[in-house]
Amino acid sequence: MHNKTTLIIVMALIVCLAGSSAFAGALKDRILARKPAVAAMLADGTVGENNKGFLEFKGAQKQADVVAAENQDRATVYQAIAKKTGTTSELVGQRRAAKIAQSAPSGTWLQDSNGNWYKK
Repeated sequence: MHNKTTLIIVMALIVCLAGSSAFAGALKDRILARKPAVAAMLADGTVGENNKGFLEFKGAQKQADVVAAENQDRATVYQAIAKKTGTTSELVGQRRAAKIAQSAPSGTWLQDSNGNWYKK
């Protein structure tokens, strides 16, 4: 399921940043390069997916640089989508969080709209 999530993020990125292919390509490469580390942290409960579409620490803050970089690139994608669709990046992130929650594998920590954490 994480492959599906990554594919959705990458496809949204390509659509929204089509005019800036070098930038979109670099962003896509960074997201894909971090994918194994992010998946491992999600699987072991170090991080969860919050209700704003970003990673958030649930355990020891190992690999904080990976989480920070992933969240920064997600923010860039959300801003591009918001600009293209005439909405806010916050709303894009919230909608993305709902999609992530649907496709997340069992055992992933997720945050509901009230800010409560639960394990899928």
